Amino acid sequence: MAGKRSHVFSGSVYEEMAGYARAVAVDDRIFVSGTVGVDFATGEMAEEAEGQAATALDTIETALIEAGSGLHDIVRVRVYLTDADDVAAVAAVLKGRIGFARPANTTVCAPLVVPGARVEIEVEAIRGSGTPA
Repeated sequence: MAGKRSHVFSGSVYEEMAGYARAVAVDDRIFVSGTVGVDFATGEMAEEAEGQAATALDTIETALIEAGSGLHDIVRVRVYLTDADDVAAVAAVLKGRIGFARPANTTVCAPLVVPGARVEIEVEAIRGSGTPA
């Protein structure tokens, strides 16, 4: 039997352009799309990777909260960086924001679609699986 599906949108122009949602929840599983560090309210993006990672996590947290979850329920994170020199700085941001949840993590270097983006973060969460910090 298929689970109930719900969608969360962040206001990114890319969601409308490409026909996707910021997050999709099916039962207690929540899949959050790759998220760059653009503040969708202002269109601004930090230059440094740390700032981009923090903003991406803000967007992800908002989507998870709207889906009835939070950062504490993240079980899987995938990080895409354009420069391997940013690994330590972005890892520090991740540890500070979601390290308490100890999710599985994959970090790779690859070009990103959004001009100026140095970081893209994608997560999976299971609602009710974690304990808030």
